[in-house]
Amino acid sequence: MALDPPLKSLLEKSGAARLRIDWRKGVAAARREFWQTARRLEADAPALHRVTSLQVAGADGALKARLYVPLAVGVGPGPCVVYFHGGGFVVGDLDSHDMLCRRLADAARMRVLSVAYRLAPEHKAPAAADDAFAATRWAFEHAAQIDVDAARIAVAGDSAGGNLAAVVTQDFKRAGGSKLAAQALFYPLTQLVRMTPSQMRFSEGYVLTQAAQDFFKRTYLRAPEEAKDVRVSPLLADDLTGLPPAYVLTAGYDPLLDEGKAYADKLAACGVPVTYAPYPNQIHGFLNLTAVSTAAKRAIEDAGAWLSRAMPSPG
Repeated sequence: MALDPPLKSLLEKSGAARLRIDWRKGVAAARREFWQTARRLEADAPALHRVTSLQVAGADGALKARLYVPLAVGVGPGPCVVYFHGGGFVVGDLDSHDMLCRRLADAARMRVLSVAYRLAPEHKAPAAADDAFAATRWAFEHAAQIDVDAARIAVAGDSAGGNLAAVVTQDFKRAGGSKLAAQALFYPLTQLVRMTPSQMRFSEGYVLTQAAQDFFKRTYLRAPEEAKDVRVSPLLADDLTGLPPAYVLTAGYDPLLDEGKAYADKLAACGVPVTYAPYPNQIHGFLNLTAVSTAAKRAIEDAGAWLSRAMPSPG
């Protein structure tokens, strides 16, 4: 399928500068440019009942977080999605994904708890994964505090955040105890071990360039062999049985297309209920491009609707 025309226009020379990040300038500049890009191409998000800043427990101290409560949340403890932002484990924060979380809360009609996990290079792997697990555990332990039903907690994330959401589901299975209700993975990074055909096919010209991927990998990992750890590359896990139902969204013009589809296929092969949602004419990160891509709004609405259906009945 041909690339979505508005996105094609954006990626052409006249608009490409609006998406370009010069990774050679270093981490601080990359973070600044990523934030500017994420906010520049967003349309107005729906109004919510309340957005609250709070702190949750990370693996090594408190983390900033943001709780989104939609207008249609209903009365009493309800379901919640713990959300991890994208950005290659290096860039991104609560603000860069504020609009996406607002839309997801509204679409799912449930609370979204967005977590600012520690970033590399200040905190190398597995700090982000440790924080994601600790923050999700905090949500279970403090469910009453945030008016959440602990039996209806899901995890979600995009790109690197999708990686963390996948890792968290595996961590919870290994740890036993609290059980996640669902997982929603948006164009997830699921492995850092090898080049896939989609990585080679879309290595230039589609936002997540090979230079960006290389930058993230060398910044996140202490040594190349760490890529083989399942808490870095969840696709390498031998057994995915018993994981919660999954929603896996991919973009057709995305270097991460193949590994996202491979993770969905592996989940299904292990008996996990999977809803695979391909968007063949979209690019990596399109959920943050709602001012350009009409498919972005629809994709978030569809993911939110799935999360609502995936939650068990209360009580």
